[in-house]
Amino acid sequence: MTADTNPEKLLPLSTVVFHILLVLADKARHGYNIMKAIEEITQGQIKMGPGTFYGSIKRLLEANLIEESDERPDPDLDDERRRYYRLTPFGQQVLKAEVERLSHLLRYAESRRLLQSTT
Repeated sequence: MTADTNPEKLLPLSTVVFHILLVLADKARHGYNIMKAIEEITQGQIKMGPGTFYGSIKRLLEANLIEESDERPDPDLDDERRRYYRLTPFGQQVLKAEVERLSHLLRYAESRRLLQSTT
């Protein structure tokens, strides 16, 4: 995965990458918190091991989709060894493009009566 000025060139995202970006959309999180959030939002369907997770984090850092954050929610209660990650502006663009792509597919599925409309 390489950074590019056109977010669509990175699509479609892998399931793991999509979920990592998705849980980082609202705030910076540390690695274990990211893995637990993914497990929660997928209702346990996706459980990542450290190898898969940190390999993906490395590629996301290299592609400039995420960056390490120096901000700590509460430095007195936090373990200084934790690394926090947040989306970059480019990462936000890529995530938005992927959400739009998936939304289009869902609308298509709804139009074929493969999925009940939520509206």
